[in-house]
Amino acid sequence: MSGPEKHSILIVDDDRSMREFLEILLTKEGYEVSLADCGEKGREMLDQQQFDLVITDIRMKDINGIEVLKKAKQISPDAMVVMISAFATADTAVEAMKEGAYDYIPKPFKVREFKRIVKETIKARKKSPAKEETDKGGYRYHFDYMIGESPQMTKVYDLIERVSQTKSNILIIGESGTGKELAARAIHRQSTRRDKPFVVINCGGIPENLIESELFGYKKGAFTGAATDKDGLFDVADGGTVFLDEIGELTPAIQVKLLRVIQERTFTAVGGTEEKRVDVRFISASNKDLEGEVIEKRFREDLYFRLNVIQISMPPLREREGDLPILSQYFLEKFSHELGKDVKKISAYAMEILSQYPFPGNVRELENIIERSVALETSSIVLPESLTLSHFEKYKGINSEERHNKADLPPEGIKLDEVMSGIEKDYIQKALETSHWSIQKTAELLGVTSDSLKYRMKKLNIKS
Repeated sequence: MSGPEKHSILIVDDDRSMREFLEILLTKEGYEVSLADCGEKGREMLDQQQFDLVITDIRMKDINGIEVLKKAKQISPDAMVVMISAFATADTAVEAMKEGAYDYIPKPFKVREFKRIVKETIKARKKSPAKEETDKGGYRYHFDYMIGESPQMTKVYDLIERVSQTKSNILIIGESGTGKELAARAIHRQSTRRDKPFVVINCGGIPENLIESELFGYKKGAFTGAATDKDGLFDVADGGTVFLDEIGELTPAIQVKLLRVIQERTFTAVGGTEEKRVDVRFISASNKDLEGEVIEKRFREDLYFRLNVIQISMPPLREREGDLPILSQYFLEKFSHELGKDVKKISAYAMEILSQYPFPGNVRELENIIERSVALETSSIVLPESLTLSHFEKYKGINSEERHNKADLPPEGIKLDEVMSGIEKDYIQKALETSHWSIQKTAELLGVTSDSLKYRMKKLNIKS
């Protein structure tokens, strides 16, 4: 019985140490690896054998990697070629993509990222069942309309499935842009109330003088301009679900009236005397620390406990390991279709930049970034130059050659670990000062978790 198919990879690089490193790395991953020590040898080997993937350096002493790429495409238009270079520039990236390269990776690269790209490229060569499912209108990594397969999101999916069939009120907490409304809609769609209304009430978006009449409705003559009776949002939602978005923005007076609706399931229209009974399920959401608001007497404790029967915490994007590439590709396909563009993927260099970004606006910010990138991109691949990231210039587009030029290496050499530790310590101390020594805010500024920040501070002997 034959074993699993081994995929063949040709590595073309005139740097012996790089060839040997990639050979060892990819052989351990189960690939059959062939080596060419120059561009001309690479082209000769392409004439002799077909490879599942070609990985070629761009700058070589005889002929460059673009010529190897052209040869591979001449032999087989479907050939998968990944370009690597220590001198990453937008011009060479665009040229490589125009000639049909699948991706472009700057040196030095992260081993984990490199292995991911190789795996992705091999998979893209043959259409997989998962890809076929995507073409049929589904998406590989999703729950309802939420996308992601990280352990953090899997826990959210499992919890939603368990609570959807209950009648309990639910509080969804999380930073802005994490998908709290998507979670609320998923709960409603999987509940017995799915065929009834799902009414969204933006507690911070309705003027204070109008919110009572919006929620409870009003009777004719209740105030100037009330020419007829009007049902409120609770009337509309009867039998369904009320989603109270940004519940922490409600005024104390409205909090009292909302508490009565939740407890008694009854309310009275503005200017009316008759009590109305309503059957709704309450799902609330907040990006505020409601427990802190209760302690500070800005939010009623009894209302908090009524709303917070079951709590769902939506993780920030920076803590959703592995979800960034999936979400990025989803938004890329979405906006390429909507904008009529032929942008097929995000370059490895651009994805590396995105992976370093803390995403203070979470998934909503990522969606906006990808939409702008697709709109601005002139090639078939998103390059770093197309990324428009707020307060993020420090993460962008310095190519490898520029990085080499900026680093002054004295003749006697340096102690790299000490230099890097000093840089890391400076950034942490600056971020601590900027955030007034808040561990959580400092971690957000640096794009790390609070536990990781605490570990680094202990290692570097930084006192909080």
